[in-house]
Amino acid sequence: MSNDDGGTHMGNDFDREFWEERYRDGHGHGEHGQDGPGEPNPQLVAAAGDLDPGRVLEVGAGLGADSLWLARHGWEVTAVDISANALDRARASVGRVDAEAAARIRWVRADAGALDPHLSGFDLVTSHYAHPEGPFVKLVEHLADRVAPRGRLLIVGHDPSDAHGHAPHAGHGRAHVAPEEVTAVLGTDRWRVLAAEPRSRTRRRGDGTEVTMTDAVVLAHRVR
Repeated sequence: MSNDDGGTHMGNDFDREFWEERYRDGHGHGEHGQDGPGEPNPQLVAAAGDLDPGRVLEVGAGLGADSLWLARHGWEVTAVDISANALDRARASVGRVDAEAAARIRWVRADAGALDPHLSGFDLVTSHYAHPEGPFVKLVEHLADRVAPRGRLLIVGHDPSDAHGHAPHAGHGRAHVAPEEVTAVLGTDRWRVLAAEPRSRTRRRGDGTEVTMTDAVVLAHRVR
């Protein structure tokens, strides 16, 4: 997994080798073409902006934009990515931008579907734009297990309405998930769904053109 278009990718087309090459040297620039953390994902800002900071697991750290934003807002961040190159660059660039925030980030190279069992008990678990090799619901279940009681889970994917549009991920079957697919695996005895809906956003490409994309956003509160 890694943060491309602010997100994570897994699977045969997006394996570790793909991401290591993408983030090697000067490749894999941030969303707006800069060689640095860039801007945080807007759905994360909307979901976590009013929360009291605690421990957060960010899956798909990429160049570190979300990790930096979270750390600056007081969170103790565990930032996971499949690409060592991405993490090396994120660690360096975040350290240059804000050394104080960087001290609150732990960088971990791992695949989202095979996280260490000790990575659990988080007040917030967030994942953007995962492309799982297997069923998406298995990834959701795996990440949901990492949330502490009374914590929150934020899953953001590419909505199926984007599958045949002009978004960069159009045409990749595993890149899309509907909100109801995510909520279907969150048991009502343990979870209260706070949001499950498509949300539009505008992304500026590296060439300066803009494209409208639709996110599938699920935010849930673990009640016990």
